[in-house]
Amino acid sequence: MADVQAYAKEAFPGEAEHYASQFAREMVSKGRHEGRQEEAAAMLTRLLKRRFGSLPDWVEPKVTAASLPEIEGWMDTIFDAESLDAVFK
Repeated sequence: MADVQAYAKEAFPGEAEHYASQFAREMVSKGRHEGRQEEAAAMLTRLLKRRFGSLPDWVEPKVTAASLPEIEGWMDTIFDAESLDAVFK
């Protein structure tokens, strides 16, 4: 972190604090988004297990690699889907 701060002070004289603060805000925002995605993936996996029983090996990697909007879409279909495959269509 000290190297980044030193580089920022050199590259952006007088503006280093602004850029460092902006960078920090962006990283926190990214971390929050990733955390929401991970939590949604875990919740969907739990609901799928509850609804359909044990899951095939392909489900967990598909869910964990999905975007938050994809996961939310699958969650919307879980209670109406007749089968596990129908959730992902």
